[in-house]
Amino acid sequence: MSALVLECRLPGMFTTVQDSGRWGYQGKGMPVAGAMDLHAFRLGNILAGNDENDAALEVTLLGPTLFVAEGEGIVAVTGADLGFQVNGRPAPLWAALAVKVGDTLSFSGPRSGCRAYLCFSGGIDVPVVMESRSTYTRALVGGFQGRALKKGDSVRCGEPLPLWRRCEGLVCPEGLRPAYSPDAPLRVVPGPQDDLFTDKGKETFYGSEYSVSNSADRMGYRLDGPEIEHAGGADIISDAVPLGAVQVPGHRQPIVMLADRQTTGGYAKIGVVCSVDIAALSQRLPGQKVRFQKISLDDALALAREEAGKRDEMRRLRALWRSAPKEVAPEAADEGAHPFRGEALIRVDGEEHRISWEEIREVE
Repeated sequence: MSALVLECRLPGMFTTVQDSGRWGYQGKGMPVAGAMDLHAFRLGNILAGNDENDAALEVTLLGPTLFVAEGEGIVAVTGADLGFQVNGRPAPLWAALAVKVGDTLSFSGPRSGCRAYLCFSGGIDVPVVMESRSTYTRALVGGFQGRALKKGDSVRCGEPLPLWRRCEGLVCPEGLRPAYSPDAPLRVVPGPQDDLFTDKGKETFYGSEYSVSNSADRMGYRLDGPEIEHAGGADIISDAVPLGAVQVPGHRQPIVMLADRQTTGGYAKIGVVCSVDIAALSQRLPGQKVRFQKISLDDALALAREEAGKRDEMRRLRALWRSAPKEVAPEAADEGAHPFRGEALIRVDGEEHRISWEEIREVE
């Protein structure tokens, strides 16, 4: 068995390498970047038999066409439904599929959502920059020379972790996947400068409907809608910009800051979208509606713990799936792969002993 090598025959609209992001370097002016829909990205890695932070391809709207030039492994596609196909036939999302040399992976076109994650066993193997493989295109850092995938690129994966082969067929239950309902409000923790807005401004923000403008990318989503009234000016002394910060510049329209956001900003922030709702926003397209709902910090933390619990459950399901007795495929046995059950007759001091074995449970 050799690790996967994929030949990019069509790059898609904007396909980049992303992991969980370049955390810890904002003080040096380096944005975090990383996957926009972190929960979908992490679930995809669990399905593929990887660590949650292994690098994957983030696909935006129009996906790439990739030819498996070498090796074999597992692929799992999570996030938006962009019409994933294997060898020209529709293939399921949120499932671990086996692929091998000669297969072609492609996308027919968007059906719902904006961003999907192509997770391969072993993860995408590109150089690590500041403890991350994420692509930050504005500074040409990470991924493929800091840029999106282009035709002719050779996408190499790392060596898969043990038991990757046993992930085939594993499916993520719907209850563990992110909620992408376009009608659900985005939950917001007020602050850090909500005192710089009038009561009328805050009522407008939480009581109005906004729409995603055409200025929506990995850095932030600019929204169109009723103006939000400041108590004074819009400017503040620059401070840190957290993921999901809703800043309101002088034009009084909200901007939600996302993965490629700048490290600091000088506009008043009325609130911060809680981390579990960043996924829902990142899957919305220009023209789609956005509403906000105020929640407490304790409620936001409870939501984050609930989401982390879903990934714990997915890892538990993966362990059960990989531990379930399965027949060894003939081709795998021929290649010397480890069998999962067997029997042997041995002789010790002239006495015969029949030994049988079977893997019954994986420990994670």
